[in-house]
Amino acid sequence: MPEIIVHEWIEAHGGAEKVLDSIASLYPLAQIKCLWNDAPYRFEQGRVSESILARTPLRRNKAMALPLMPLTWRYSGRSNAGLILCSSHLFSHHVRFSGAARSAPKIVYAYTPARYIWNPELDTRGASFGARVASVPLRKIDRARANEPRSIASISEFVRSRIQSAWDRDSQVIYPPVDVAFYTNKAQDWTPAEEGILQSLPDVYVLGASRFIPYKRLEDVILLGKAAGVPVVLAGDGPHAPILKALAERTGASVQFVVRPSAQLLRELYVRALAYVFPPVEDFGLMPVEAMAAGTPVIARAIGGASETVVHGKTGILLDEFEPVSMRNAVDNVDSLKTSDCVDRAWEFDQLVFERKMTRWVDANR
Repeated sequence: MPEIIVHEWIEAHGGAEKVLDSIASLYPLAQIKCLWNDAPYRFEQGRVSESILARTPLRRNKAMALPLMPLTWRYSGRSNAGLILCSSHLFSHHVRFSGAARSAPKIVYAYTPARYIWNPELDTRGASFGARVASVPLRKIDRARANEPRSIASISEFVRSRIQSAWDRDSQVIYPPVDVAFYTNKAQDWTPAEEGILQSLPDVYVLGASRFIPYKRLEDVILLGKAAGVPVVLAGDGPHAPILKALAERTGASVQFVVRPSAQLLRELYVRALAYVFPPVEDFGLMPVEAMAAGTPVIARAIGGASETVVHGKTGILLDEFEPVSMRNAVDNVDSLKTSDCVDRAWEFDQLVFERKMTRWVDANR
């Protein structure tokens, strides 16, 4: 019997969605179950089914829906799947089906235990009064449900340690996939409007790129550029944009914003940058690997997933703190790093490496 893939919710963009794409392509006959699907054209018609929450206004409010997610996953309907493969960063690993899948083995590819309830210091969305109150019973339930899977794989050693602490379970590390060949491709396939953006870039700049939300810490990219006297390009979009623009104006830093770049434009922004700057403490962090695949060194924090992918002094600089002296030194030193070393390191996280390890793990736990 085929597998069923269980994913929290499906968005148009996101690192978890890139992983989901890879898993879904590995198991093309597997149905996909999610809470709701906000990218209906991502997969062929009929492959994705939504939960009852998708038919309520809560699909537009994750924080309000959060307390109902565990119960929703426990009543996920009927399935005859022979294996349940969960892609989980909140509660999808709580899933339970009726039918033949009720007794099928369940395995979990975990991006993290729910940061909302286990590590709110890493995600301010978990610091609200409602989230703090809900976290007490949810932790107990979450730990109990995490004992159900036959096996757990984590996206980094950093997350493996968090799983041990939160769920009292060990896991094996399978790093997420990066399409390295795409970022090593030098094709100039951008539009005339994108060509205009590229022509407007400074000759030398450091790049920050992500969603514009607080925990991505893009303020540190601006402050690094100011401390080192180097222009900054920030690529992305999000609710934190006005705060970032205000900081740039207040500090007098030279900052150019590129809103929602295409994949092709982002690739070229990586290629032309002196360094890609990655200040957050992330569970893994796909973008530092993408930057290295484009041949660009990374300046990142010496904790979290980036500390496992970036080789200090060879493919980037890892900082204990983003403070003025260390930021200036990082910019001074990064120019001596070799493009070839960055690309070679990126290949260790390529799509084919992920597919080989994922297939081996799944086959071992059927």
